[in-house]
Amino acid sequence: MIDVILIRPAHPQDFPAMKAILRDTFERTWRPEITEAAARRYIETDIGGGFVAHSGADMLVAEADGRVAGLVHCVDDFIDALHVHSDFQRRGVGRRLLARAEGDIAEKGFPRVRLETDTFNEQARGFYRALGYVETAHYPDEEWQSGLTTVLME
Repeated sequence: MIDVILIRPAHPQDFPAMKAILRDTFERTWRPEITEAAARRYIETDIGGGFVAHSGADMLVAEADGRVAGLVHCVDDFIDALHVHSDFQRRGVGRRLLARAEGDIAEKGFPRVRLETDTFNEQARGFYRALGYVETAHYPDEEWQSGLTTVLME
């Protein structure tokens, strides 16, 4: 665990670090599971960079050890993205980001929190289950066009 993890709104100067976090989680989590064509499309079109450029100002970041260690993005009651750089995984960063997102969602009056992961991502599924989330639906993951199955958790 890290003693001090600051959760704060993202600033434009954080965007390069946020893009690096998305690239790190893409390389370590998604790339081994998707087709080469899907990986090439992600890299060539800079999907992660585009996401940060479009939504970065609405994200929260976790700062730990003087670095941006993770990010979270919510839309209404849905956690659209929660990513932690591999250097900071299993050190409390994801738990703190999730708790903040849950609090913000509750403050807006939503009675539940929803998020998605994929069936292959046992690390994420276990993390969310340990924090009380349950799987409520499975459906084809059309984002990656790689035959994956998305899991909706609440």
